[in-house]
Amino acid sequence: MTPKELKERLDRGEDIQVIDIREDHEVESGNIGGLHIPMAEVMSRLDEVRKDCTVVVHCKSGKRATAMVYALETQFQLTNVFNLEGGIEAWASDIDPEIEVY
Repeated sequence: MTPKELKERLDRGEDIQVIDIREDHEVESGNIGGLHIPMAEVMSRLDEVRKDCTVVVHCKSGKRATAMVYALETQFQLTNVFNLEGGIEAWASDIDPEIEVY
């Protein structure tokens, strides 16, 4: 899902869970809201991943989130999970330039 598509869907009030899988120190630079679960903890906190709505997973650039979405789809048969293309770097570039990504 592109940052623009996510923003439009959130603005329309769609029920979307956003999960940030970056590490704690990365989140300090800025975030787009949602639930923070570091990547290493996602599998042990699977009960926090909603099954009743669209779930968008993001990291810094999209690489870790792509791997996480793949794992959730193949290991747990989740069909409602999507990667935020380009991660928070793309969000900062396309939607909110005030977010400093490091």
